[in-house]
Amino acid sequence: MRIAVLFKEVPDTYGERELNLETGLAVRTGDNVADEAVERAVEAALTIAEATGGEVELLSVAPASADANIRKGIAMGAENAHIVSDDSLIGADFTLTAEVLAALVRREEYDLVVAGNVSSDGAGGVIPTMVAELLDWPALTNLTKVEVAGSTVTATRASDGATMELSAELPAVISVTDAFPDARFPNFKGLMAAKKKELDTLTLADLGIDANDFAPARAIVVEASQRPPREAGTLIHDDGTAATQIADFLAEKKFI
Repeated sequence: MRIAVLFKEVPDTYGERELNLETGLAVRTGDNVADEAVERAVEAALTIAEATGGEVELLSVAPASADANIRKGIAMGAENAHIVSDDSLIGADFTLTAEVLAALVRREEYDLVVAGNVSSDGAGGVIPTMVAELLDWPALTNLTKVEVAGSTVTATRASDGATMELSAELPAVISVTDAFPDARFPNFKGLMAAKKKELDTLTLADLGIDANDFAPARAIVVEASQRPPREAGTLIHDDGTAATQIADFLAEKKFI
């Protein structure tokens, strides 16, 4: 079984985040890390591979500078990584990103694609489903458990109101939630192997994709502005009537 993980590098969740007001894009010159949801997806994929005798590879749309974080996934146990790095992808929307990832999946002929359910930067949560749509594969998303037996994947999706048991025939796309275990720590052997691994880097031309072809619907930034400063809140000084003032304030805002 050949398993692909959709790998994404994101700005460090605990670092400062800034928006470039000229481009409307996040400034990514600071500390960048592998997305936490992606690390769980890698762990899920490796667990499935170990149970089925399969192998895991990483697929990423990323700048060349993302190599170090992608190699972390290889150090964990992935066999290889395929990276599409192209200046035309700067500021790529969900549609173009999904198109590129789907092309990579077709090129490498995988049986299963694993992704995190939502990234920590854009938080769109749509890429796994869009990739599945482009491939015409079943999509099992927002999963808390998953197993693969033969040519069938079975999974559990839990929400606030219900738990669903899902199944689909391979090939398929799945996305996992933070209910899955944290990523394993790479061992020394894995780190050394990842350091020497020659990554497969491609451009859009290699995949036959034109970023300026707007026949598929694409989203573009038309305006960006700084978020306005927050207005000062209402201060309540307790002179014996604080409870009444709070109740009146909540009633005015229609909270009660």
